[in-house]
Amino acid sequence: MNNPLRYQMTEYDCGPTSILNAVSYLFQREEIPPEIVRSVMLYCLGCFGTDGACGKSGTSCMAMMFLSNWINSFGQTGHLSISSQHLSGQEVNFSQNGRLRDASRRGGAAVARVDLEGWYYVLLTRIQEDAVFLFDPYYRAEPFGDPALQMVAGHPDAYNRIVPIRYLEQDTQEIYAFGPVEEREAVLLFNEKTVLTEDETVEYII
Repeated sequence: MNNPLRYQMTEYDCGPTSILNAVSYLFQREEIPPEIVRSVMLYCLGCFGTDGACGKSGTSCMAMMFLSNWINSFGQTGHLSISSQHLSGQEVNFSQNGRLRDASRRGGAAVARVDLEGWYYVLLTRIQEDAVFLFDPYYRAEPFGDPALQMVAGHPDAYNRIVPIRYLEQDTQEIYAFGPVEEREAVLLFNEKTVLTEDETVEYII
């Protein structure tokens, strides 16, 4: 059974929520072992707030890199057919032969860091022409002032936003932007039982 993707419980847990949403998106509920849930929550939320409270600055890039490596190693144990890759800097873009589009073509998912009044993690599930289908784990009831940012209902197991690629590609801190190239980050995740090979996908554009 496919789980509906979930919203974060606090102002700070967008990172672990988006990683667990990626797992829910890629796998049936019956396939997911509880160990991955425990470990995702354990390794995230390590940043301290200005008042010294643990978790009140969310999840660091270093923690996401460590978590990506842990997920990849966990997949190799055979408990879940999952693999992961951590991207940073110039690797995080929507070029036709880039790794984000490659992951989308092959049936993978990506957790990307974007700006939403501060750095924030969302789940990218599909790239279609000039638009990105993503699940934003921050619950919002009111539509955006910009009509180009679409709030979508009816796809709770895949996405709740459709955002033009040009927004994410911005190198400034604007809504849903990846931001400055040197600060960009994304984690790719794949179900190794369903992921397509390059030969099974459409020919890459050169």
